[in-house]
Amino acid sequence: MKIAILAGGLGTRLGLLTKDTPKSMIRICGKPFLEYQLELLKKNNLKEIVLCVGHLKDEIKGYFGIGSRFGVRIEYSEEEKPLGTAGALRNAENLLGDDFLVLNGDSYLDIDYREVINEYELSNKSGLMVVYKNRNKYDKSNVIVNNGLVVEYNRSIQSPDMVYIDYGLLVLNKKALVFVPYGEFFQLDSVYSELIRRQELAAFEIKTRFYEVGSKSGLADFKKLAEKKGS
Repeated sequence: MKIAILAGGLGTRLGLLTKDTPKSMIRICGKPFLEYQLELLKKNNLKEIVLCVGHLKDEIKGYFGIGSRFGVRIEYSEEEKPLGTAGALRNAENLLGDDFLVLNGDSYLDIDYREVINEYELSNKSGLMVVYKNRNKYDKSNVIVNNGLVVEYNRSIQSPDMVYIDYGLLVLNKKALVFVPYGEFFQLDSVYSELIRRQELAAFEIKTRFYEVGSKSGLADFKKLAEKKGS
């Protein structure tokens, strides 16, 4: 199964750190963040990578190339204008199989990816969202789960029942993207809403905390982890 990495965002929460550098290329202990992601995916035998790139994409392409130096195979889906998370996947659909993984470009998730794929296959749903019982600890929780399904997803409005957070990893069937307009800005939030309405978005809880570099506090946490791994 191929994995699409959403690496085209502007990284505005990081301020000057991403003014001239894409978020994926922020160096931590001497390596770009994306290199840490690729090492982890290779360890999980996920070597077919589709990088969805846009903002400052030439820096990413120049460093990673076709991926052979990192033991993976990289294909690029390039955006000429911002397309949003779902728009980026629609743009990349010709590079993806019928089923594929989606990883946030700022997420470091040290888990068993095969287990996630197995759960998706068992669910018989069009999508599976990996969730973590966050209780607003690392970021605002945004997901309600009931009987193995995501029943509500909202990043703007919280409710007391939102104890879970979107972990930064999905499995999708290509048919989940059919109503995403090609070439237009469109977010995954709308895809989730449609899948939830149809009871087609399974939830899979992971107990291991996530790391992310999309915020300054998250970047500091990941730097500590990288230093620990390197020691």
